[in-house]
Amino acid sequence: MTGTVDISGIPAHLVGFVEALRRRGIDVGPSETVDAGAVLAVLDILDREVVREGLACALVRRPGHRPAFDALFDLWFPAAIGARTADEENTVGPPLAEDGTVDLDALKHVLAELLADGSAEAMAQVERLVGDIVETYGKYSSSRGESFSEYQTLRTVEPSTLLARILDGLVGRSTGPGAPTTGEFESELARRTAAVRIAEFRSMIEKETRRRTAEVLGKERVASYGVPRLAEDVDFLRASESELAALRKNVAPLARLLASRLAARRRRSRAGSIDLRRTLRKSLSTGGVPIDLVNRKPRTARPELVIFCDVSGSVAGFSQFTLLLVHTLREQFSRVRVFAFIDSADEVTRFFDASAGRASLAESMSRMIAESELITYDGHSDYGHSFETFTAHHLDAIGPRASLLILGDARTNYRDPRTESLARMVTVARHAHWLNPEPKAQWGTGDSAADVYRRVISMHECRSAAQLAEVVSRLLPTGS
Repeated sequence: MTGTVDISGIPAHLVGFVEALRRRGIDVGPSETVDAGAVLAVLDILDREVVREGLACALVRRPGHRPAFDALFDLWFPAAIGARTADEENTVGPPLAEDGTVDLDALKHVLAELLADGSAEAMAQVERLVGDIVETYGKYSSSRGESFSEYQTLRTVEPSTLLARILDGLVGRSTGPGAPTTGEFESELARRTAAVRIAEFRSMIEKETRRRTAEVLGKERVASYGVPRLAEDVDFLRASESELAALRKNVAPLARLLASRLAARRRRSRAGSIDLRRTLRKSLSTGGVPIDLVNRKPRTARPELVIFCDVSGSVAGFSQFTLLLVHTLREQFSRVRVFAFIDSADEVTRFFDASAGRASLAESMSRMIAESELITYDGHSDYGHSFETFTAHHLDAIGPRASLLILGDARTNYRDPRTESLARMVTVARHAHWLNPEPKAQWGTGDSAADVYRRVISMHECRSAAQLAEVVSRLLPTGS
């Protein structure tokens, strides 16, 4: 890090960083903060990457929280202040044209050579060049003064145009004197390597732009929108493919947490509830004072679970993640049966049996639609018809010990909601709950029949994995 360090301000700066982590949803307690202070006391504070790793060890508990931690670290412990200067020895500066401006084509050539090299020294040179690139192409005037735009920088530099040049450089290194002939494997490896290097270059521009913008707008404001969301806080209906992939990686630890909660509740319920009638009868021997409490004998059998989920495109991500979660929790239930629907219902338990791995589960949505009778009309969600087909053909799946869990946004495409069929399903189940991934403010708007259905069944907002975990841990029965 460049610039002078105010030793007296380090504790306050660390506390501010911890508060930023908490605001972003990362659980950091007083003991972790004390550990972080002890880490800073023994590390070389001018070695930025060592400080980063030390604080991460003290403050980050879950691997999924590391991207948010890194982004906040870059804001609170920036690599530099203001524009970077090329005062280091052997630093490659941006090539200039005869009129003194940056020669963009020559700059791309230099970048491609360094990215093709890929060594630590070459990537450090790229990082220093990025400072000049953002200063030259990303700066613009705003109402707050000079600011910086990542989009404007990327639009000018066009990293995708570097791919062919990087490939040429990688292939040239692999086919140099004495090197074996490049085959299909080597070509594919070169393509993937080039894609990774371009992604690293984009990430450098993003970080540099965020750093320079934070100097104008303030790091707190940039942190409010420029820091990656935690995987468990991503909105199911707005999640990208990469965010859904991160969610799937969080299924196992989330399931372990829920399983431990359910097991603890089951242990507490082993004593059984108080039998008021027998307690009062026993109190006759003590003059009507209930000194000895009599408990009912608990039922230790594990409950059954029936899941009824919408797998149409609008809520497929939410349903998929919930099914993966329940699949991981299947040992907590004596039996789990899964029914999916789009405009007709069909049992798809076979896609989620104990022999199916997580990878196959992630691909099961397309298989279900291809192999199951989920579509009878035009493929648009029809909750009413799906409820009706379920009650006609599968109602016996819901027994007196079964809990019914319905997953979907309740958007019926303006078709008949047929609440009487849903009411029959709710009546025969021991417990019934509906998990809706839409914000509660949108229930009943447009073609949503949520306000109609919630009169028949308890409906809960589940927009993110964090909300889902909280709701599921609260609703799932213990079997007692």
